[in-house]
This record gives sequence, structure tokens and C-alpha cells, in this order.
Amino acid sequence: MKQELDMTRFWPKVVQAVPTDEYGVYAYFNDGSVRFFDTKPLIKSGTVFEPLLDIEVFKSKLTVMNGTVAWDIDGLRDTRKCIDIDPLVIFEQPAVEDPLCNELMAAEKRITYKPSFNTPSRN
Repeated sequence: MKQELDMTRFWPKVVQAVPTDEYGVYAYFNDGSVRFFDTKPLIKSGTVFEPLLDIEVFKSKLTVMNGTVAWDIDGLRDTRKCIDIDPLVIFEQPAVEDPLCNELMAAEKRITYKPSFNTPSRN
């Protein structure tokens, strides 16, 4: 049985963020959960999120700063100049399966393991 977190004592922090090609972010939290956040509704011209309209900027500048998903646009790790999303907003999304785990399992199925050494024959 999964125990509910006491939100009066727990503060969710993002420890890893992985972008998608469709302007989504998988956020890995300090409680072990993974949450998916769709940023498409936020990314519009004339908003603070405008630089992220370029999918390459969206993907390459994504990082974790101050315990949340952030885009370090100028590359200087200046928290005053980054674009970020409140970790509570992301944490409110339902937990999802870890996409990296699924990719790893699929890759392992494609690999054929062959020993790289000669085994002695048994008589």
C-alpha cells in the first residue's frame, strides 16, 4: 500500500528533467515519482516563454535549477535570468511511468549478448 506524502513536511524538488519533441517535460522528483508536464499551453509569442518556441532551445536549455524545471537561456546559471516553473505546479500532475526505464528495457531486448571470451570445453 502506497503511503500518502505529508505535504506539510514534504517539499517536492525536481532532481532531473527530460524534454520531449512535443514541448513536454518529464520531471523526476525527490520522492522517486516521475511527472509529465505539457508546456505547450504556456509557450506563446509575447510571453516569458517565447524563447522556447524554438524546439532546439526548449530541449538544449532545459535544466534543473533551485529544485525545479528551468531553461537557462543565456547559459550562465543565473537564476534571475532563467525561465522556470513552480515545482508544485508540476508535482500536481499525475505520476507516470519512467520513460527512460521503458527505453532502456526496449534497448536491452534489441541487444544480443555474445560472450567475448572462449569458454573451455568440458570433456
